[in-house]
Amino acid sequence: MTVIDVFAHVLPPKFLARMDAIHPDILANFPYMKNQLLTDVAQHRASLPADHQQIISAVNLNPEDFVDPEQAADLCRAANDEIAATVRANRDIFPAGVAMLPMNNVPAALAIIDEQVAGSDVLVGVQLFTQAMGEPITAAAYEPIFAKMAAINAPIWLHPVFDMRKPDNNLTFSWEYELTQAMYGIVAAHYFRKYPGLKVIVHHAGAMVPYFSQRIKYIQPAEDYADFQKFYVDTAILGNPLALDLAADFFGSDHVLFGTDSPFGIPPVGPTAVIEQAVNDMTVTTEQKQAIFSGNWQRLLASLG
Repeated sequence: MTVIDVFAHVLPPKFLARMDAIHPDILANFPYMKNQLLTDVAQHRASLPADHQQIISAVNLNPEDFVDPEQAADLCRAANDEIAATVRANRDIFPAGVAMLPMNNVPAALAIIDEQVAGSDVLVGVQLFTQAMGEPITAAAYEPIFAKMAAINAPIWLHPVFDMRKPDNNLTFSWEYELTQAMYGIVAAHYFRKYPGLKVIVHHAGAMVPYFSQRIKYIQPAEDYADFQKFYVDTAILGNPLALDLAADFFGSDHVLFGTDSPFGIPPVGPTAVIEQAVNDMTVTTEQKQAIFSGNWQRLLASLG
């Protein structure tokens, strides 16, 4: 059985070179991105276990944080072309990729979705972050992106970033809080009801939501509780089968997709083995485990048509 990792990262080397030309030594601000597995396909390939594939998305080196709207759009288009070329040249390990969007240029982001994602079997969705330009991802300015993705029936990959207004950010807990707040914002904005068919794949097993599902049930309206269950989530919590059981219980095992956040988490090659063991140690059935490893992604992909 081929295992399909839906949330693995790359840093396209030509894109990195362009960003470094704009801001020399840009990775000095992001030391965790100084990882050869992000940029070197040969090393990345060698790090993968046999019979494993990855849906690749870029790390959060987002052009809108550094350049003007027009340049951000150009950089995203070029990066998307680079990711697509990487997929086409390595289809045996990268069956698909995820597109970047310039969040300081929503009209260009919508055009990129039409030009590079809609109808593509290479770039099958877009990656959004919990905040963009200091605003929550559910700010009114970004709503057209959710509407567009629902209209073209393609998923959104939701990845956390720090809220830079907070003085106590930390990698262990802050990103999970930001993911949870973004999920709450999507539900509170009624996006799942306004845009039927909207598909959002949330990193880190849905963050705090499974653990606090009963608080959601008894504090929020029943319609909101049902909307929280419409998210898809990955398994990227560095192990912990009991927590993964909670995620499967709340979202449904058919909405849990194997994902690792590779190559991050556990040096030197990422947490794939640890997370794979955690899925094997879950209390769900063998058939449900197989669905988490690949079947759920394959069914989701088939539904995109």
